[in-house]
Amino acid sequence: MRNTARWAATLGLTATAVCAPLAGPALAAPSAPTSLYAPSALVLTMGHGESAALVSPARAVTLNCAPSASGTHPAPALACAELRAAGGDLDALAGPTDTVCTKQYAPVVITVDGVWQGKRVSYERTFANECVKNASGSSVFAF
Repeated sequence: MRNTARWAATLGLTATAVCAPLAGPALAAPSAPTSLYAPSALVLTMGHGESAALVSPARAVTLNCAPSASGTHPAPALACAELRAAGGDLDALAGPTDTVCTKQYAPVVITVDGVWQGKRVSYERTFANECVKNASGSSVFAF
């Protein structure tokens, strides 16, 4: 009878040691989402040249818009407000302005990669020169 009791105790302790870690987190209900906002996080780069494939970025900034504006962009709150007003359409940001620029051709490429309200974003735009880029009227591209 002593062997049976010792064997049962050993088996019980072994089962507890093996199965206890599985009973906790593995059987727990899935956790609630950490945020009620769809992610909006972008990386913007600027380089001198005609295409992003042919240039190295001269500057890069981050822009996070949900739940609040942040990042290394110089004006994250204003940039996020402009993106929200445009519905995330980066082509709609550049509007005509009264700024007069020279016709010098020194192309500047802006790229935007990341996520806007949960949707993947990959954008590239080439401006004729830095003056034209700055004259686009959008603070999103002003970095």
